[in-house]
Order: sequence, then C-alpha cells, then structure tokens
Amino acid sequence: MADLTITAASVVAGTNSTRDHGTAGETIAAGKAVFLDATTNKWMLSDNNGTGTRTVQAIALNGASLNQPVALHKSGDITIGATITAGIAYYLSGTAGGICPVADLASGMDPILIGIAKSATVLAVDIQDPGVTL
Repeated sequence: MADLTITAASVVAGTNSTRDHGTAGETIAAGKAVFLDATTNKWMLSDNNGTGTRTVQAIALNGASLNQPVALHKSGDITIGATITAGIAYYLSGTAGGICPVADLASGMDPILIGIAKSATVLAVDIQDPGVTL
C-alpha cells in the first residue's frame, strides 16, 4: 500500500470536529498531517522520517502558503478526500504530511496514530503518540 491520495477539495470536517486556526509555516495542502512549531508558532508538515517533525497535532482543512491562514481539524470525523478501508488504522507516514495504513509503517518510524476509518471516506481522528520508535 501507499500514502493516501487525497483530493484536497474533498477534505471536509464533520459536525463533531474540534477545530483551530493558525498560520502556515510552509506550503500545506488540505488533508495533510501538521504540527505547531514551538519556535515559530506556525503550522508545519509532520514527517515520520524527519528530526523534530515526528509529531501530529491536526489535519489541515485548507491549502495555505507560507504565512497564510490555515484551518485545522484536531479531532472528530473528517471526510479525508481519499478512499480508505473501514476499520483500518491510519498513521503518520514517512512522507511530509502523509497519512498511511498501519501496514506501511517501517523500522525506525514512530507509530503515531491519526485515526481509524469509519467508512470508505470518513476517518475518525483521535491522534495518539505512544512515544516509541519501531
């Protein structure tokens, strides 16, 4: 398998969504996993292969370039804009901002759970980081 192929225009927060707003620290597309950089106070792409970026705090709800506003989905249901499989857990991938199924996690990655699919389109976001590396 591979990272989810997300259609940005199809990313929509559910009615039970917990949301936030912020400023993009780089170009971000809707549906990408992001974290708040404590130094710049800007949202950046999470990356399971990066240094200091192995954390997820939200999913971007819109696209934004550097210093533009970005809407963020922190928990609850999201129509992710990709085809997913109900009951499968989805994690931060080794691609910046990417989301992948559990089967794609590899040695050296942190198993950071983003959510579990409720249907072929809806992901129940409940971000959890056990603080371990595979």
